[in-house]
Amino acid sequence: MAKQRIEITQTFPFSVDRLFAYLSDHENLSVIFPAKIKRVRDGVNGVNGVGSVRRLTLPGGLVSLEETVTKLEANKTIEYTITKGGWPLNDHLGVMRFSADGSGSRLDYTIDLGSAVPGAAALMKHALGTPIRQGLQKLAKRGL
Repeated sequence: MAKQRIEITQTFPFSVDRLFAYLSDHENLSVIFPAKIKRVRDGVNGVNGVGSVRRLTLPGGLVSLEETVTKLEANKTIEYTITKGGWPLNDHLGVMRFSADGSGSRLDYTIDLGSAVPGAAALMKHALGTPIRQGLQKLAKRGL
């Protein structure tokens, strides 16, 4: 099983707390993901916290998957993994790390992907990486 990694770094002209608040809200993520996103379960210590689940439905509605937040440190880190659907991926971890960058903020975002299907993780790397990168760039330009 060949693993792939998406690595994105993006700076923003607004504070870490504003960026974190925006990106930690599941329903705002459709700005950066090529999918319709809806929170389907609240977290333990907050609606978007650890244990919260979001459903992503890709364009056309044929593919749907659920991601669960596994770690959340306010203004620092969000980690999540696919917990339902997502075939052919069988190994997935997304990590968003937030930090100050001058008068603004910085997001270091990695997504590790694995699949038992040859070439699937590499295909998903391209299918996800490009639109997420473009979405973060748009968000940095237009603001929150």
